[in-house]
Amino acid sequence: MPLTSSEIERRALQACIVVGGCVPVGAGLSGALLGSALIGDVWSVSGDNHMRYLSGLLFAIGLGFWSTIVGIEHKQDRMRLLTFVVVIGGLFRLLAIAMGQRPSNYMHGAVVMELIITPLLCVWQARVARR
Repeated sequence: MPLTSSEIERRALQACIVVGGCVPVGAGLSGALLGSALIGDVWSVSGDNHMRYLSGLLFAIGLGFWSTIVGIEHKQDRMRLLTFVVVIGGLFRLLAIAMGQRPSNYMHGAVVMELIITPLLCVWQARVARR
């Protein structure tokens, strides 16, 4: 039996969540394991420890997004909460840029992921949920 357009769309969204979740999971795991050495800088012990903590949060956010994959059409509240957390983080990154900080291109990519891609995935999930 051929897949319906709704089922194709649902599976495409699930695939995008799988791929998109690799970013926070990979970055979070790398930061948790490598600390400030990940960005080629040596921080104080406390700064390095704080980076590892924040990396753990990033890792958990990625796992949270992955937890929406099965039954994604029923996970709208979780998607909205995770998206809210990511967008707030992206807005603070953008604030730092507006204040004159010039981070690496990697960080600019993170802002795009946080302020554009993640909200679009949330809107898409809402569409799938309505169907």
